[in-house]
Amino acid sequence: MIVKQGKSISVFLTMIMMLILLPLTGCSKRSKIGEPRDNIQAAEEVFSIGVNAYLWRASLDTLSFMPMLEADHESGTIFTDWAVNPNDSNERSKIDLYIIGKELRADALKITVHREAMQNGSWVEIAPRPDAAEQINSAIIIQARLLRRDNAPVTN
Repeated sequence: MIVKQGKSISVFLTMIMMLILLPLTGCSKRSKIGEPRDNIQAAEEVFSIGVNAYLWRASLDTLSFMPMLEADHESGTIFTDWAVNPNDSNERSKIDLYIIGKELRADALKITVHREAMQNGSWVEIAPRPDAAEQINSAIIIQARLLRRDNAPVTN
C-alpha cells in the first residue's frame, strides 16, 4: 500500500508541475503564424560558423571531388590534398580556399590552385591553368546562390 501511495503522490506532483509549467511556454517570443521571416538576411550574417553559411556549404560541395586535407569553418579555410587528374596521371592539383568576406559575393573568396607534373620520376610545380581559380570561384558562387534561393522564404 505504501508503494501505491508513493506512486500516486508522484503522479499527482507531476500533474501539478505540468499545470504550473505549461502556461509558461506561452511566454516565449514567437513570430505570428504566416508572418514572413527574413531567412536570406539571417543566413548572410555570421552565426556560429564564422563565415557566410552559403559560401561555406557551396565551397565544400564544389570541392568534394578532391580529398580534403583541412576544412575549418571558424576561419573559413579549406585546403585540399593533391588529386591526380583522371585524364592524365602525370598531373595533379590541389586547392587552397579562403572565405575572406561575410557576404555572398565573388570577391569574398580567395582561391589558389597548385599544379604539379611528373617529370623524371618526381613531381615538379607547373603553372595552373589560367582560368582554373576563376572557374572554381564561379562554380562556388552559383552553388551558393542556389542554396540561398532554396532557403528563401515562401511568399504568396
